[in-house]
Amino acid sequence: MYQESDLKVFGEMGISTQEIDRQIECYKNGFPYLQLSRPATVNDGIRCFTDDEVAKYAQRYSKEADKFDIVKFVPASGAASRMFKDLYVFVAEYDGSQEQRQKFADTSLPARKFIDNIDRFAFYDKLQKIVYNNYGLSIKEMLQAHRPQDIVKSVIGKEGLNYGFLPKGLIEFHRYKNTSRTPVEEHIAEGLQYAISNKKVRIHYTVSPEHLQMFSKFVEDAVPAFEEKFGCKLEITFSTQKKFTDTVAVDENNEIFRNDDGTPLFRPAGHGSLIENLNDIDARIIFVKTIDNVLPDNRKDVTVKYKKALAGYLLKTKENIAEYIKLLENNPTQNVLDEAYVFISKKLCTEFDTDFLSLSSAKKAELLLKKLRRPLRICGMVKNEGEPGGGPFWAKNPDGTTSLQIVESSQIDKNDEKSMGILKGATHFNPVDLVCDVTDVEGNKFDLRNFTDPQTGFISHKSKNGKALKSIERPGLWNGAMSDWNTIFVQVPIDTFSPVKTVLDLLRPQHQ
Repeated sequence: MYQESDLKVFGEMGISTQEIDRQIECYKNGFPYLQLSRPATVNDGIRCFTDDEVAKYAQRYSKEADKFDIVKFVPASGAASRMFKDLYVFVAEYDGSQEQRQKFADTSLPARKFIDNIDRFAFYDKLQKIVYNNYGLSIKEMLQAHRPQDIVKSVIGKEGLNYGFLPKGLIEFHRYKNTSRTPVEEHIAEGLQYAISNKKVRIHYTVSPEHLQMFSKFVEDAVPAFEEKFGCKLEITFSTQKKFTDTVAVDENNEIFRNDDGTPLFRPAGHGSLIENLNDIDARIIFVKTIDNVLPDNRKDVTVKYKKALAGYLLKTKENIAEYIKLLENNPTQNVLDEAYVFISKKLCTEFDTDFLSLSSAKKAELLLKKLRRPLRICGMVKNEGEPGGGPFWAKNPDGTTSLQIVESSQIDKNDEKSMGILKGATHFNPVDLVCDVTDVEGNKFDLRNFTDPQTGFISHKSKNGKALKSIERPGLWNGAMSDWNTIFVQVPIDTFSPVKTVLDLLRPQHQ
């Protein structure tokens, strides 16, 4: 089936023919949809801390943080081009004609909103200099000359700020008195306030290969000022998505799609593949947050407080898990079995099927221990205010249990009215606010690859050179890649959630 040249490519990428066979079978048979039980809601899968609990758990974490290796993990491979999609359309259409000027008079147009608020963006001062250097006019004079398209080109184009080609992490988001900051810098400033252990802060960014050198140079220049200001050591590291996590593309007949030179086409399989990068992190506690969800300093307090509270609750829960493991390993009494069952069902939110109650004591202890010996994550959830993305649900697992999962709409059968009804009933949204403990009770690291659901995924339809193709994408790092973790959802304030999906999001009050 495979050519000699194919085997060479597979070998170079570190992918076995068995894995290629598995992927092609997935194309032929599809992926099973996730079976939802109900939305996770307050008091049914989502816990709400009182103010006293927030203070108590935050204080516990602050007292104990120096005992642990801690890392802040930031997926940062996203390109900024999506932020400026509407501006690309504007540049392509606007030609300065009377018709286009009249169209541009519509203040509801994204490009018009951008221009009308141009001086409110953190990159305005740099843009002003670039525009003058390129055209010999100020931004105000350019607008008087009816040349808004040239201002926009100076933002996204290579002759200007080049923002259309940069990673999102290196776009200036926030303006300060004498400077401005990118998301990369804001994550450093944030991490310095909670991801610190023994006066050292470790932050790991996953980036695209083409941006690695750019990130490295930028961080190298930025770190000294932060270290001097905060009086601690910063250890910033990077990784890229591993090539062996790419998936082979196929044509409409499920035959391998080939490049012009005859070699198989491989495509990145989505950020669910980053479980490999997370697995390489040498730490016990890992904070996970996306690159574009950052706030300026004057709004960081709530985020820092809740990060510490989630981490403190993580420590308390891990302590409880260790106690039950110890009890279950030593000829547990019926009372111990009952207590562990209630703890796993109520606190770790994993519900067993009715057959569990009829099992022998030995089998019960075995199953309870299996559920306790897993990585642990505490996930902040915000009330749903219409943002796109995944949410918290109770979902049925292949082993018959029902547990908490962060679910994307792509994992649900759109033709299943029951599942779609449950999906629409969600009250909360996933802001990607995770605190993880990736070690067992003896302090040994789990192999996180053993706690994924390999049956999750979806097939996307693309094209190359005018030819249709299909590719496999894995659900996100916090979806299928963490599906077999112990998971706890905690409501966090909406003030902690401030994603930037388009450049106009930077005009929201929390970014000004």
